[in-house]
Amino acid sequence: MHYHPRRPDQTPDGPQLHENYGPEAAFAVRAEAGLPTTKWDEEVARGLELGLPGADSIVDKRIPTFSRGELPHFAGINTFLKAPYVEDVRRCGEYDVAVLGAPFDGGTTYRSGTRFGPQGIRKISALYGPYSFELGVDLRESITIADLGDVFTIPGNIEKTFDQISKAVSHVYASGAFPVVLGGDHSIGYPTVRGVAPHLNGGNLGIIHFDRHVDTQETDLDERMHTTPWFHATDIPNVPAKNLVQIGIGGWQAPRPGVQVGRERGTTIMTVTDCVEMGIEEAAQRALDVAWDGADAVWLSFDVDCLDAAFVPGTGWPEPGGFLPREVLKFIQIIADARPLAGIEVVECSPPYDNAEITSLIATRVICDTLGCLVRSGHLPRRAA
Repeated sequence: MHYHPRRPDQTPDGPQLHENYGPEAAFAVRAEAGLPTTKWDEEVARGLELGLPGADSIVDKRIPTFSRGELPHFAGINTFLKAPYVEDVRRCGEYDVAVLGAPFDGGTTYRSGTRFGPQGIRKISALYGPYSFELGVDLRESITIADLGDVFTIPGNIEKTFDQISKAVSHVYASGAFPVVLGGDHSIGYPTVRGVAPHLNGGNLGIIHFDRHVDTQETDLDERMHTTPWFHATDIPNVPAKNLVQIGIGGWQAPRPGVQVGRERGTTIMTVTDCVEMGIEEAAQRALDVAWDGADAVWLSFDVDCLDAAFVPGTGWPEPGGFLPREVLKFIQIIADARPLAGIEVVECSPPYDNAEITSLIATRVICDTLGCLVRSGHLPRRAA
């Protein structure tokens, strides 16, 4: 049983600890004592079988000659969290989570580079292990994750790329795997939602959208660019605009046509100041209430530029005054704890503009915290292991 800060009755049993621990730390240390190591043991055995036992001089006999797992973090071929690369995408339903890249920046209207977002996120994800101290979750022991590689996007053709992304997301969602989409600019928000919506048997799909920009105008530069996904997503019959909640909007880059569309269609906007002044927990609950009102599923769309520009230099439209990382992570955790999500996309990560990979790192952290909270709240795996 995993520690859940909003469900103190679910405190895990564990060893007695001295009283100097903080409450969260005490829960975390007790929770770790109850986590299995079965999958880790299997990974070690697999590494020794496929990578050969280490040299005679190696004292730790768990170390193979060739790296074939999590360690060392700087080695290996980068998939997300070093998950297995599943080349045969017809097998994605054998896994609880399927990661797919959407390397596309043909929808950008200023700084490009997000076509390299999936590469950047995968690369820095090697820094992480599968265990979160605070969440008391070990993803390796709880769920199976596959990396399907990237969608074949079409540079210079937005509509064909949209069709490719919709087909890919539709395939993953229909398989039963939880889709994690690595963007890519935010124009992909429309085709990802379009890929999920037909599978809800007529039920409605809500959207929780983190961003500094509304992204709700009909066209930009005469095309469906990264400023337009939610206009077209909420044109889908079972994706009502009333279930679109937009978190963090503000600054000097919110085109007025998009604001007008949101007003006319009845979307919900909360600025950073709104969220901070009402408190992150209350803001998250309001977002959940709006997105889930009459909806059968909710899609989580996270634009890294919702964070203050100091924390995300590697993005196309950085905007000062955004969230702090701890604020947005708490927000994400509450959302993922509350109800099962349909899937998540993380967009607008542009490694060519990044510094020390910190933008790619926050993208990775958002995904990991989302998966960890879905696990600790019993929303993943979706089926019995």
